[in-house]
Amino acid sequence: MSGKHQLIERLDTHGKLIIERHIHKMSTLIATGVAHPNIAFIKYWGNIDSELNIPSTGSISMNLDALWSKTTVTFEEKLKEDTLAINGNPASLLALQRVSTFLNIVRTMANRQIFADVRSVNNFPIAAGLASSASAFAALSLAATRALGLTLSEIELSRLARRGSGSSCRSVPPGYVEWQLGRGNGDSYAHSIAPAQHWLLTDCIAIVQSSEKLIGSQTGHLLAATSPFQPARILDAPRRLAICRQAILQRDFDALAKIIELDSNMLHAVMITSDPPLVYWQPSTLAILKIIPDMRAQGWPVCYTIDAGANIHIICPADYSAKIERILSQIPTVSQVLISPPGGGVSINED
Repeated sequence: MSGKHQLIERLDTHGKLIIERHIHKMSTLIATGVAHPNIAFIKYWGNIDSELNIPSTGSISMNLDALWSKTTVTFEEKLKEDTLAINGNPASLLALQRVSTFLNIVRTMANRQIFADVRSVNNFPIAAGLASSASAFAALSLAATRALGLTLSEIELSRLARRGSGSSCRSVPPGYVEWQLGRGNGDSYAHSIAPAQHWLLTDCIAIVQSSEKLIGSQTGHLLAATSPFQPARILDAPRRLAICRQAILQRDFDALAKIIELDSNMLHAVMITSDPPLVYWQPSTLAILKIIPDMRAQGWPVCYTIDAGANIHIICPADYSAKIERILSQIPTVSQVLISPPGGGVSINED
């Protein structure tokens, strides 16, 4: 620890002036959180409260074990402002402002006014429709609260993570996760509906665009209400959620495949009919979509889902992942194939 000197004058018992030099230690508070992104089977798109990120519908997802964000938060009294680095590079001013706003919530909870140095590392492309903000804010939530001496329950941590990025609340619990709709800060959080080992599915992610998307999800959530299809999507959400939840609990792949493809298509129908329209798909996205029926014709249990981006997630039982990876790797426009089983929740990196 470093310190600063302060001279203090006092009188002893005989009235003699004594000058003392005191060293005030400057505290360093540090913790590292690790979290996984999640792939939404039933999507989150649109809010009823954008400040608190209270969603228009519930959602269901699967954490991705092979992908992770590791975030170290160091609070130091000597810092004059918050700093943020992502993958070793200084973050944009917009990203820093977003993180500082979130840290203000944590500082208020801990009743501490102290700035932080935040360093986040990801082993997958960020801002490319792979839920990097979900894992990043889940890791940040745990690291920041632990560094400031707060111990939150899973529900409390999920509620907090939601404030940074809505889908981040789903990266806090492990395995297959449902974010219940809620109507306010207290009842809008995520919880596990099945552990990771309940069903050994695999997400085969075809990366066709690793660069940052031009319009982020935060803006997309604001545009959702401008689509004439969004009310129908919201109205039908409880039915889709019930079918997806039951399919997971019963390990019914056919039922899961039908409902998550429908939900994905409904999401992108809302996007492309928003004002202005959001068209995330690339020609290579469509090319991969067209080979899914060929895989099924061969008897392979496969289905697709696409978040807010061009990259496509192909879900299958673990036994088929090697075959699908081989096929996707042969497509010229696919730069990388990421393979992931279900994953756990957010955790502290003790190292």
